[in-house]
Amino acid sequence: MTTPQNAAPQEPVPGALPGALVGAQWLGGRLGTGGLVVLDASVGAHRGAERRIPGARPFDLDGALSDHDAPAPHTMPGPEAFTEAVRALGVDDSDFVVVYDGAGIYSSARAWWMLRAMGFDRVAVLDGGLPAWTAAGLPVEATGPAYDGPRGSFTARPRPGLLVGSGTVAAALADPAAAVVDARTRGRFAGTDPEPRPGLRGGHMPGAVNLPFGELQDPDGLMRPAGELRTAFEEVAGGRERLYFSCGSGVTACVLALAAELAGYEDLAVYDGSWSEWGVPSPLRPVATGPGQHT
Repeated sequence: MTTPQNAAPQEPVPGALPGALVGAQWLGGRLGTGGLVVLDASVGAHRGAERRIPGARPFDLDGALSDHDAPAPHTMPGPEAFTEAVRALGVDDSDFVVVYDGAGIYSSARAWWMLRAMGFDRVAVLDGGLPAWTAAGLPVEATGPAYDGPRGSFTARPRPGLLVGSGTVAAALADPAAAVVDARTRGRFAGTDPEPRPGLRGGHMPGAVNLPFGELQDPDGLMRPAGELRTAFEEVAGGRERLYFSCGSGVTACVLALAAELAGYEDLAVYDGSWSEWGVPSPLRPVATGPGQHT
C-alpha cells in the first residue's frame, strides 16, 4: 500500500493501519499527520461534547450519516448521500481514517462498518474511544464549529452483503450454517426488560442467540483480547462461521462485527433495521421470549 501523496514527510504514518483497532498511543503518535483523518462518531449525550481529540471531525450518525426518510433510526444512507456527507468531512479516497466515540466503543464501530460497507477499508476504531484517550493523558481541545475545510474526494463503492435486510436475516435464522447474534442486553433479548423505543415488542428473533456488546469489553472499556473474543463467539455460535448481527437500531451490532473480525471471523453481516424494524408488530416477523438457546 502506498503512502498518501499529502502525507507529512517527517512521519509517513500509516503506510498501513495495523488492523481494525488502534490504541490511543498509536494514534497519539501520529495525530496531525497528513493523510490521517480522525472522525468523532459519538451519538446521544456524547454528540457535540465540549471536548474532542484535536482536529476530529463529526461523523454525525444522528444527522447526515443516517437516512431520515427510512422508518428505522440510523438506517444507512444511499451511496450518493453517503458520498456527499463524507466528502463534506474532507475525506479523500487516499486517506486513512480513525473513528472514535465519547462512550468508549459504542457508535464508532457503526461508522467503521458503514465505511467498510461503502468499499472503504482504510479505517480503524480507536480502542476505548475518548475515555481511553484522556486516561492516557493525551491532549483534547474544545469542540469547535462543524468542519468547514476543503472537501474530499471520497467515493462510495457499495459492497453488497455487509448490511442486510429482514428477508436475509429471516433466511439466516433457518440456515444451520449461520448464526444471528443479538447485541442487546439479556433482559431486552428475553423480553423481561422494556424496549426503549415505543411500539416495539419485547423479546428476540426465534433462533437468534444473545451476546451483549458490553461483554466483549474489559472493565476499562477496551476490547477484550482476540482469543477471549473468539471464545465468546464460539460459546453462542458454536462452529458456525457465517454470522449476522442485530441490536436495537444497527449501531451496537457493529461492535459485534468489530469483535468478530478481531476474533478471526470473515463472513459477517449487520442487520441494518435491527430490532427497530423486526420488533414492530407484524405477523411476518415472529418474536420469541425467554433467554433463548446457546447452540
